[in-house]
Amino acid sequence: MSNTAEIEIRELDRRSNDGIVVRLLWSPESDRVWIDVQDERSGGSFKLEVAPGDALAAFRHPYAFAKREDADDAVAA
Repeated sequence: MSNTAEIEIRELDRRSNDGIVVRLLWSPESDRVWIDVQDERSGGSFKLEVAPGDALAAFRHPYAFAKREDADDAVAA
């Protein structure tokens, strides 16, 4: 028997267009929400944790939210 708890992640939505796959993911255990973006052509990818209230907007516009997070990091530094 394992002492390690299995973390459940649910895919709430997925969309794909021109080789870009965007997934909206949620962990009910931690109540964290994030966006996973994969570029199947270049192999590039990024993950972006978002506030639950921003989840749908971030799913629709992940690159805008990624740029916002970069700007927030620059201000915090």
